[in-house]
Amino acid sequence: MNVTINEMDEIIEREKRIAALEFHSEAWADGAMEGIESDILADAAIATALEEMIRAHGEDAALALVDTLRERILCGEFTPDRIVQ
Repeated sequence: MNVTINEMDEIIEREKRIAALEFHSEAWADGAMEGIESDILADAAIATALEEMIRAHGEDAALALVDTLRERILCGEFTPDRIVQ
């Protein structure tokens, strides 16, 4: 099977996203087990993500991410148990 560089980059990015989600899920579960409410966990996660995005890429990139997340929320991407028709 011949894989192009772009395809390999996509595979690597997908694997990194899966690993990142697993790490975040574990941290979330640990916080919940310690009695931290989900809204506090969410606020801390979003704040940390935005701080790191601003540090690495600047405020414009962070604002673009927030705009993208807003659209994804409105499209139902993060809605648990959503039905795709």
